[in-house]
Amino acid sequence: MAHDLTKKGERSKLAARREPYWCRLEIGIYLGYRVMSDGKGTWIARRQEAGKKTYQSLGHHDQFDEAKKAALNWVGRVAAGVTDKAPTVEAACKHYVQHQRTSKGDTAANDADGRFKRLVYGTDFGKISLDKLNTIKTRAWRDKQIPKAEDDDDDKVRRAKDSANRNLSSLKAALNLAHRDRLVASDDGWKTVTGFEKVSKRRTVFLNTDQRRALVAQCDQGLKELVTALLFTGIRPGELAACDVADFDKVTGTLNVRTSKTEARTVPLSTAAIEHFKTATKDRIGALPLIPDAFGNRWHKDAWKKPFKAAAAAAGLPDKTVIYTLRHCAITELIAGGMDSHLVAKIAGTSTAMIDANYGHLRVDKTRALMDRTSML
Repeated sequence: MAHDLTKKGERSKLAARREPYWCRLEIGIYLGYRVMSDGKGTWIARRQEAGKKTYQSLGHHDQFDEAKKAALNWVGRVAAGVTDKAPTVEAACKHYVQHQRTSKGDTAANDADGRFKRLVYGTDFGKISLDKLNTIKTRAWRDKQIPKAEDDDDDKVRRAKDSANRNLSSLKAALNLAHRDRLVASDDGWKTVTGFEKVSKRRTVFLNTDQRRALVAQCDQGLKELVTALLFTGIRPGELAACDVADFDKVTGTLNVRTSKTEARTVPLSTAAIEHFKTATKDRIGALPLIPDAFGNRWHKDAWKKPFKAAAAAAGLPDKTVIYTLRHCAITELIAGGMDSHLVAKIAGTSTAMIDANYGHLRVDKTRALMDRTSML
């Protein structure tokens, strides 16, 4: 006897039994409703192909259409060769971290892992199965990172949105990898969720030559060498702090940046930078810090933060001057000096898109001068 499983009222009249009540969805695909002894019902899907039957428990669904969608999603995953049970968001993120560690190294892996530890691991969002993830849940995860503006602190909200965009990029990279590795059949649950617009902000603090000289003059031994090296190279403070004496090649005039936010690279040095590093590494070899502090120790964020702030204040620099300002100054001077943005991006260890977005306005005059050299008519 056929039973209409599409209607909740009809399902409530079914007698309890172990064998599900079945209805056909498509050729070879069936949806079953099993009534338990306590009157509660659960759904199960069945797929028949070449005489072989496979089953998948779908759990409880109030509506027939929900159970049907779950059944067809399962069938779709099986047909596509996807793993029978989709992993959770947390499992997908851990899978991505391992992939990053193998393909790009510990720095990239640790950056992603740190974000996931704060926002995914051990959370309700992290426990969601990828085949049950949807845009509403993904967008809610993104929006949860944004605090309510207090005292009209719009910049605080902007910074939070900028940070949330980076976190979303890491999450989507992890979920996209899971999709490419056939751990889930569809990327519909996250592909349309995008970052907040117009929240990136140019670094507005720029130090002219006199200000930079005043800063160097106020730095104590160790910090002075660090500040000078950052101005000469334009690399990130953490990258320079991680360099050893052996990373400086006096013969080729290059610096091997092994630890980076992006990827390892070899940076060409100016003549002034080469002389600076020769002096800094005199009578020092091997794995010793390239630029040590006054006690010979390796620099790190907590070590340079207070002395740099004190030196900047003593030099009369803007309040928002931080050690990262030196990187901004170096990149600005290179771009304004006419250096190709691709080369600047390679030296700085960033993308040409970032260079163009943040420094492209500096190239207008240089570009106009080059265009004026060309006769069109």
